[in-house]
Amino acid sequence: MDPPLRRRTPIMTMDPVPPPHPGDDEHALRVDVVIPARDEEEAIGGVVEGLPQALLSRIIVVDNGSRDGTVEAARRAGAAVVSEPRAGYGAACIAGLAFLRSRPPDIVVFLDGDLSQDPAELPLLLAPIVEGGADLVIGSRVLGLCEPGSLTPVQAFGNRLATRMLRALFGVRFTDLGPFRAARWEALESLRMRDRGFGWTVEMQARAARAGLRCVEVPVTHRTRHGGRSKVAGTLGGVLGAGVMIPLTIVRVRLGG
Repeated sequence: MDPPLRRRTPIMTMDPVPPPHPGDDEHALRVDVVIPARDEEEAIGGVVEGLPQALLSRIIVVDNGSRDGTVEAARRAGAAVVSEPRAGYGAACIAGLAFLRSRPPDIVVFLDGDLSQDPAELPLLLAPIVEGGADLVIGSRVLGLCEPGSLTPVQAFGNRLATRMLRALFGVRFTDLGPFRAARWEALESLRMRDRGFGWTVEMQARAARAGLRCVEVPVTHRTRHGGRSKVAGTLGGVLGAGVMIPLTIVRVRLGG
């Protein structure tokens, strides 16, 4: 059994969240979306507006220290904004979950704020959970339609390495570490996620495998980002950081960390 973890309270500010859609069935599953974003002014509005609003309770954009108009664009599109000034993809996701914890959904969805994923495909990720066949659903860019140039050779190699490590150490078959994913709230909370950086996505998959959760992949479309610069593939530091942290995270989880 893992040792108990002490939760760090994120430093964050937040907007009021509108109530659920007035037409929602009180017995329907509540679905919230968390979108980590930093300097995504050009794309974030399209991500929020492209989501199937009728299926969702709340859309939360977690601003991770943007220096452009990301916050204003997200609000104009109708999202609530949570601020997590401490840099890190995982830090932003953890802040989003902390915000949702006061009124937790049944399902939480994550996707990026750069329009590289198609937000209209969200129902594809929800279906296996709603039908009772999955606890965690990964949107696989490898199985889906991947626009030329949207995944760099370094990213593709890292994906193959990480998924092979997951298979070797946990006996699970994944094709991707894609950021577009959905999880049952209770299942995700049981994983006690803690990675605050590039290891967030693979930590989730490794912990889910170790816990015996039902994991499913569905094909999703992947496109070149809409404006801005990738925080991983777009910088040398991002490439090196992800290249080191992702394998280390897999090993750490396998050893019980």
